[in-house]
Order: sequence, then structure tokens, then C-alpha cells
Amino acid sequence: MDAILLQVLNGLDKGSAYALIALGLTLIFGTLGVVNFAHGALFMIGAFCAVTLNKIFSISSEKVNPDKTDFLGNPLVEKTPYLESWFGDTGIAIMDWSVPLAILFSIPIMMFIGYVMERGLIRHFYKRPHADQILVTFGLAIVLQEIVKAFYGANPIQTPSPAAFVGTLDIGVYIGFAENAITYPYWRLVYFAFACAVIFAVFAFLRFTTFGMVVRAGMADRETVGLLGIDIDKKFTIMFAIAAVVAGVAGVMYTPINSPNYHMGMDFLVLSFVVVVVGGMGSLPGAVLAGFLLGVLESFASMNVVKQFFESIFIPSIDQIVIYLVAVIVLLVRPRGLMGRKGVMEE
Repeated sequence: MDAILLQVLNGLDKGSAYALIALGLTLIFGTLGVVNFAHGALFMIGAFCAVTLNKIFSISSEKVNPDKTDFLGNPLVEKTPYLESWFGDTGIAIMDWSVPLAILFSIPIMMFIGYVMERGLIRHFYKRPHADQILVTFGLAIVLQEIVKAFYGANPIQTPSPAAFVGTLDIGVYIGFAENAITYPYWRLVYFAFACAVIFAVFAFLRFTTFGMVVRAGMADRETVGLLGIDIDKKFTIMFAIAAVVAGVAGVMYTPINSPNYHMGMDFLVLSFVVVVVGGMGSLPGAVLAGFLLGVLESFASMNVVKQFFESIFIPSIDQIVIYLVAVIVLLVRPRGLMGRKGVMEE
């Protein structure tokens, strides 16, 4: 039982990232009808916003200390971050909490990038075939990742979580298991809680605000909303920017879990697009449900006993292909996905 619960936690951890990226993808497809293969690059840019802020906070002054020498006998050069020298313990705390603070840093950046992408490129492909949209956005994703590679290099960059969340939490003692039976990293639990909060905020925004109601109406019948004198194109542009923010903050909070690298967006994009298709193109609840469901399935498929069973029936590396197998089965049985609108992808 403890192994099962641990795999469920692992699955919810992975599913959180899948669900957040898929949510943004679905927002864009549902409002604009665009298949945005550059969405994974937005996740990557968000992660590098956290890296950038961490580097800014770490800018240091250098001072030669003649009383200390290195192993060659040369005077030692000591580096002191400006934040520490200016603000003391407060400055140290700010550097320690650079990842959560990067959320505030990333929001305007991601909104600007999303706005520029939609106005400068995406809007020219609204009425073009999905194949054209995929090609141009995939090309844009490659350009963005090469730009990041040129500035930050090809190696992963470690970005630590706050010291308060280093280590593991003994979950087992809270649910009646023996001590240390189920331990799980603090920051992964924080990421899951953060993902749930973002998902709730997006759904609440769409359901309970006037702007969200207009957007949902535009998703259902764009022409009628336009005839009422509402500039629905402007609102959809804002939704594209919001989708970029969702992907960006998901990347920010993921940096302590997986050190950012220039191709991390592509790593998540393909899986997240599969999540969108399984959940149902244009269905926000479907994207979230499929994200967590496939994350849990992938986690269970990584268990040794499961891999050994599938290897015995000549299906190796089941943990690498389980998401795609599920996608094939779902699309054969229900082409529009688990919660997709009737008629979508069923022609």
C-alpha cells in the first residue's frame, strides 16, 4: 500500500506539469482555434525567468582578503552578494526565496511574450489549416530554444528551492503508516498545491468574471458575440497572454525539480499535446483530468513489477510508451477525447 501511495504522489507531481501546460494549450485552441506547438517553449522561458532572477540576486562585489590565501598562496578573492551587503539577513532571505519571487518577475514578461506572439505571428494563421499552424509554431519553438541556448548555454542550470522546503515530509505518519514508510520531497508537494491553485484560479476567472463569461461565449459562438458589438478578438488576445502566463509560472516553479535546460520545453510539449488530445481538444476540464490521469499511469508504469510483467509479454519500456498507448485506445474508442465537444475530431 505504501508503494502504491508513493506512485500516486509521483503521478500527481508529473500530472501537475502536464495539466498546467495542457491547460494553456487548450485555452489557446478553444479560443483561437490554433494548435500552438510553441507552448512548451513558453514553459521553458518561464523556467529561465527563475534562472535569470536567481543570477540577478547573486550579483556580487569582489574584495581581496590578504589574510586568506588559496592553495597556491595567492590572496583570496571573496565575493559578497550585493543584496547581502545592502540588506543583511533580509537580503539573504530574498536570495533564498528567488524561485517563488520569480513568479512575480515572470508574469509581465510572459504576458508581453504571449501578446507579441499572438499579434505578431499567430493571428496570421487563424484561418490556415492546422498543419500550417503546427509547422510555424514548431519552428518558432526551435528559434526560441536556440536563443535561450545561445544566452544560457546547453548545460542544465541548478536553481534551488527555498531552504525551508529542502528535504522530505514523512507523509506516512499522518495517515497511519509506520515512521518513514512514505516520505516525499517538500517542493514536489508545494508544486502540486501550486498547480491546483493555478487551475482553480483559471476556472474561477472564466466562470465568475464578466470577462471570462464573454470569452466562454466567444468560444461557443464567436460570430454572435461579435455581432453584439464586443471586440472578441481583443479578449482572445488577452487569453493568449494569460495562457502564456500559466505556462510560464508552471516553468518557474518546476525549476527546483528539474534543472532548466534549453530543450525542456520540447520534452514536455509532446506529452502535453497528447494530454490535450486524450482530454478532448478545447475541453479545459478534460485537459486537467487527462493530465493527472496520465501522470499517475506513467508513474505506475515505471514500477519494476509492472515493467517486468510487460517485458514478459514482449512490450518493453512500458513506462516510456504508456501515455501513447492510452492515447491510441482513447482515440479509437472516443475520437473526440474523454471530455471533448461533440463533432470535434470526429469528422
